[in-house]
Amino acid sequence: MSADDSDPLARARVATRLPAQDLDRARRFYSEQLGLEPVDERPGGLLYRCGGAEFVLFRSTGASPGTFTQMAWEVDDIETAVSTLKRRGVVFEEVGLPGLLGGGRTSDGIAEIEGNYPSKGARGERGAWFRDSEGNLLGIGQLVL
Repeated sequence: MSADDSDPLARARVATRLPAQDLDRARRFYSEQLGLEPVDERPGGLLYRCGGAEFVLFRSTGASPGTFTQMAWEVDDIETAVSTLKRRGVVFEEVGLPGLLGGGRTSDGIAEIEGNYPSKGARGERGAWFRDSEGNLLGIGQLVL
């Protein structure tokens, strides 16, 4: 079964939610390391907007396992993005995973990823991963055209 305009979720906006055990610490990380400021807030939550999408950091007593990418940004120049964030103190993960080219490992925090979604018109992707102050695993990707 495929989704069409009559399906309520097919028309809905996706809004990512990321847990934060310490919302003040998370706000500082997102501001100082990522250069992002909330556009709105409520008790226990901070709303951010990036490139027409939004995500929320919410106060949670649970901790993220950080074992998978929970949210990612697509950028035009991954080297510049990684370099800028490193200067701000972001530490990128050096990982080895199936599907990564170049021996299956990142190099200087950046991985060459085999393939991409056909609808994006790319032959691959470059990716990098880091953790926020709350242990959420976040990614940056650049399409390889």
